[in-house]
Formats: sequence, structure tokens, C-alpha cells
Amino acid sequence: MDARIRGTVMPVLEVALDPGDRLIAEAGQLSWMTDSIRLHTSTRGAAGGMFGAVRRAMAGAGLFMTEYTADRVPGSVSFAAKLPGQILPVQVNKGAEYMVHRHGFLCAAGDVRVSLSFQRRLGAGIFGGAGFTLQRVSGDGYAWVELSGEVITYDLARGETLRVHPGHVGLFESSVGFDITTVRGVRNILFGGDGLFLAALTGPGRVWLQSLTITNLAHSLIPYLPFPEPGTQ
Repeated sequence: MDARIRGTVMPVLEVALDPGDRLIAEAGQLSWMTDSIRLHTSTRGAAGGMFGAVRRAMAGAGLFMTEYTADRVPGSVSFAAKLPGQILPVQVNKGAEYMVHRHGFLCAAGDVRVSLSFQRRLGAGIFGGAGFTLQRVSGDGYAWVELSGEVITYDLARGETLRVHPGHVGLFESSVGFDITTVRGVRNILFGGDGLFLAALTGPGRVWLQSLTITNLAHSLIPYLPFPEPGTQ
């Protein structure tokens, strides 16, 4: 198996598979593939089996995983980024597990499992009532994660805490402590305009933050979206 990331602003992950290689991704991630690649869709790859897959689906992630294999001859499968940003490779093993935002997991090779690890509803102030979800990427192998915008990394010392708008949380090592805290001060809550909640990331461990959030992108596009005239459908 050989993987390479092509492009810059809207990158594409291209994975070359030999017969016997196996790659898993959430259903619907595929962009293109060669004719020798075969697909099999199931809940395999989701930790906890069917129950774990249902929990992930209820949290807004995919219910099914798609397994890609090469049939008799080598082939390749490609996944294109959905937003401007970066695709990051991460090595996963018992000593290196990762927490990734709800839509960050792209695909994985080897014995890698994806499970729901954290879910909390934050209200309409941040995500329109959709809440905040993290997935745990564990097992043994390689995974690729998609983050939006520029990616900024921090290495947090033990006990060091970074407070982050939840939408900017992209990826962090499982050794990093995570909690959702409220903004302090009535004036800040009522007039600050930054939402009611912040994510508290506490070291030790590495954190990857993404500069582009879905909500900020959506708010920027609203003035340019056509709306129907009053009384029309």
C-alpha cells in the first residue's frame, strides 16, 4: 500500500492498493477509483459493532463503513477534501490514539477502529442545536484525517490548558484532557458574540486546530444566497 496527498488548497488523498490490502472509509467519502477496486459496505471498522455504529450515526457520523480492496491486480482509490484545508496522515497504535472532530475521519488502513467518544448538545448559540461530537480513532494502523483551513499545532505541557472555540477543534492525542466550559461573565455571554461555550484542552499532548469552521463559512455565504420572494415556494 502506498498513499500520497496531491494538491494544495483542495487536496486529494490517493491510495494505491495491492491485492490483499484493505482500506476502510465512511460511506460516501469516495471520489474516484480504478476498475480493479472492489467495495464492500458494512459496519466493520466501527468499534462496538452494530450498536457502536448506530451510536455514531445518531451523533451525525456515518452508520456504515466501506471497505476497499484490490481484486487480483493493483489499483487505487482517491478521496477529495470537502472543504479547503489539509489531509493529515496519523499513525495509530495502543500508545497513539487520537480524538477527531465529527467529520474529520477520512479513511484508515490496518486494524483501525472508529468510535463515538464524546457528544454534547451545545444549543443554537454555536451549532444550531446540533451539538458537538468527537470520534476516537484507535487500533493499529494508519488513518487520514481531513481538517479545514490552515492547521495550527500546539504541544501542551502537562497541566497546560488551551481554551478553544469548539468549531476549531480538529484533532488531538488521546492523552490530552478534554472538557466543555462556559464563558464567564454575564456581559461576555450576552454581548460577546463568541457563543456560550469553549473547549478546554489540557496537556500533555499535541493538538491540531483548524482555522476554518463550518459555521463561519455558512455565515459568510448567507448574504450571497438567493431567498424566495415572500409568498412563493
